[in-house]
Formats: sequence, C-alpha cells, structure tokens
Amino acid sequence: MHEIQIGGLVSFTTIDYPGKLAAVLFLTGCPLRCAYCSNTNLINVRDGEYDPAKVLEWLGTRVGKLEAVVFSGGEALMQGDVVIEYMRRVRQLGFAIGLHTNGFYPDTLARAADTVDWIGMDYKTTRNKYADLVGQNIAHDHMIRSLAVWQSTGKDYEVRITCDPRFVTKMDLMEIANDLHSRGVKNFAVQKYIPYYEDEANTTTPDQRAQFFNDDNLRNTINKLFDSVTWRE
Repeated sequence: MHEIQIGGLVSFTTIDYPGKLAAVLFLTGCPLRCAYCSNTNLINVRDGEYDPAKVLEWLGTRVGKLEAVVFSGGEALMQGDVVIEYMRRVRQLGFAIGLHTNGFYPDTLARAADTVDWIGMDYKTTRNKYADLVGQNIAHDHMIRSLAVWQSTGKDYEVRITCDPRFVTKMDLMEIANDLHSRGVKNFAVQKYIPYYEDEANTTTPDQRAQFFNDDNLRNTINKLFDSVTWRE
C-alpha cells in the first residue's frame, strides 16, 4: 500500500475533537473485530473510496473554516507510515491533527507523536474480557503501551469506553476507572452502547444499556477520579 486509503469522510463535526471544528477521515483496515463495531465496512484493508490528493485539495478550501482534521477508522495507524506522512501534509495546511485509536500499534503511535496533537483512545473492557470482545489476545497490552507512549508526550488526550453490557458490567467499569486513575489519566469518557448489529442470540435491552448512566452512585464515584468525565448517552 503506497498511499493512504480513505474509506469515509465527515466534512464537519463539533464532537470528534474537543473544542475544535473538525473534519474526520475514516481509514480502511482494523486488526480488531469488536462485537459492537459500527464501521464494519472499514474492517478489511482495501482500496479507499476517496482520492487522497483530492481530499487534500478539498481540505485546502477549508482553511479558516475548520480547525482540525481527525484520523479515524477502522484503525488509522494500521496503514503505518503512509498515514503519518499524510498527517504531516494536512498539518502543514494549518490544521490540528486528532487521532481516534484502539492503541494496537504503540510503535507507530510513537512515530506519529510529533505530528498528532490530540488522541481519543479506546479502553474496550477489562483485560480478561478483551479477547472475547475484540478477537485479539494482545490488544489490551498494546493499548496500555500506547497509553504510556502518549502520556510521555505531555499532549492532551481522552480515554473512552463503550459500555456494551455483554462485555462490561458496572463492576468492570469501576475497575477500569480505577486503573486509569492509577495511571494518571485526567479525561475519561463513558459512552452508551448502541446496538447496530445484534442478532437474536445476543440482544440487549434498553435498561441494560442505560444501567451505567442511571446509577448516580457509580457516576459520582467515577466523576471524583478524574478532572473531566463525559457521559455520552
């Protein structure tokens, strides 16, 4: 793969890079197979639907209108150094660079650190449940390494979890929150699970999906652990 493969594009968003007006580029390819994935069309490495040169040209017309460009996926870092080089070209236009990542590629993240300004990192579930959720035994350890890599930069970031009740209990959420607190994380986001692709054997109820948000004691306890907690329902 000699150039970046872009499988999707959002031209304007206020929620994907905190405090900035942004566009989002969705790159193809992901090493994980998350049970709740909402971008299944991007999982497999394939040719993108957008010409990278034309996207860069279009971004040039957004200078002064947008503040940031977020690279998402899939897993953006799966495409390696071609992504970092494209990020540099986008940054030269004057945009801040954001990255949404599952943390599977800590070495690539280290190489990208000088170019990326902010990341949102997924913490999927507790370590013992990671393989059941994502299909990879090493994904949790890689994510923790990526977190340490990014923390060493001193740059801003958010760690977030999607609370799929099939893989995360309230006790699990509390365990993860305590783990992140012990690692010095300041910004945490708790996201409600949306059942995009459930089958009859693996359904969830609205009450199961809402339980993390309706428990005031849980919310208050987690809120006290971080400088900022965002509850995304």
